[in-house]
Amino acid sequence: MASSTVRPEDQDRLAGEDVARRLLDSASKLSYDPATEVDWDTPLDTAHHGASPEWSTLYGTAYWQELTDDQRKALTRQEAASVASTGIWFEMILQQMVLRDMYAKDPTDPRFQWALTEVADECRHSIMFARGAAKLGAPAYRPRRPVVELGRAFKTLAFGEAAYAAILVAEEVLDVMQRDWMRDERVAPFVRTINNIHVVEESRHMKFARDETRRRLRTAGPLRRQINSLVVAIASYYIVTSMVNADVYANAGLDSARARAEAKANEHHKSLMRSSCSGLMEFLASARLLTGPALFFYKRAHLI
Repeated sequence: MASSTVRPEDQDRLAGEDVARRLLDSASKLSYDPATEVDWDTPLDTAHHGASPEWSTLYGTAYWQELTDDQRKALTRQEAASVASTGIWFEMILQQMVLRDMYAKDPTDPRFQWALTEVADECRHSIMFARGAAKLGAPAYRPRRPVVELGRAFKTLAFGEAAYAAILVAEEVLDVMQRDWMRDERVAPFVRTINNIHVVEESRHMKFARDETRRRLRTAGPLRRQINSLVVAIASYYIVTSMVNADVYANAGLDSARARAEAKANEHHKSLMRSSCSGLMEFLASARLLTGPALFFYKRAHLI
């Protein structure tokens, strides 16, 4: 009887607080310190891949068939480092959006405390990715300048469901590929450890992002939903298409022009991206964020 007197907005708040409490409890029981968990001291063994070969942008192409085993391994190491660098770029955007969202809010609220826990996780992840990329022998890969500037605008202007849904897209795409890499014995052991740490801790971040996206959309009108669905789709397009920098091919010793052309036309990689994002697309559809204009960008990014 008592619960029937609670206003819907209060029920919503209490449900959000309950999710945050459970996430805080999970983090207290299962979190990692990459500084001690990852083997940073053992020299890189070039007999290993940096990522599962099937996830290479050239896998399945004629060029891939011509590459030696050593060339394939060198390429996947550069690609893994590029994905890590892109992850750092977006995690810095994520941290700023979360902190801005929580600015001047109630610090006793479990959601506030979880948000700071998530930011702390992302700081550790970014350092972990940076050290991992360096150990893979890669340079500092960055998105193209226009994309960097778009990210600067996005982190400043995005709010509410647009921020949390974009966070979810970036984390879900990375999560699927890293689950494959962390189980693959062909991948360098320290990379597998990095992937395992990220998968475990990001699962909590994705839970919070899904919950916040749903919760904030409950009060969204048709126009706001249309605008934010498009904002999320555009952000997703640039995040996904920036994951593998075009310079990885030259840095792996390949013919860059040919590699870029074959990677762009690689139907295997496109199909892998679509299949890995099926659950994500189902969530966005259930949240009514797969509008016509949004679908255009998801299709261009080969996420659907």
